[in-house]
Amino acid sequence: MTRRLGDDTGSAVVDFTLTSALLLFVFLAVFQLGLALHVRNTLVSCASEGARYGARAGSSPDQGAERARDLIDRSLSERYSEGVSTRVETTGAGVEVLVVDVIAPVPVVGPMGPSEGFDVRGRAFLEEQ
Repeated sequence: MTRRLGDDTGSAVVDFTLTSALLLFVFLAVFQLGLALHVRNTLVSCASEGARYGARAGSSPDQGAERARDLIDRSLSERYSEGVSTRVETTGAGVEVLVVDVIAPVPVVGPMGPSEGFDVRGRAFLEEQ
């Protein structure tokens, strides 16, 4: 009987199962973080490019918003381009700046994830001032 209590036969299966579950959870968390950062950086890039396009001489803020939507549709998906808006702000020095706002959901892998979405902005000085 004492010989049977000290035997480790079969414990490798349990160790492998527990370790695999933990490693899978860590992998999914790192994958979720990487995917969210990729989407955020892509949205910032598209918003900035839309602001630069809309701030050109002979262009309008609506064209900048349309450019940002088009870039987001090509880069990610149409569901990320639904919350694109533009506005013109004046800085303290009296310079007009075109701001392209993008509000988009966070991509979630699995049942858990953040409930808030991304709110990113791209800015560019208006050329016609």
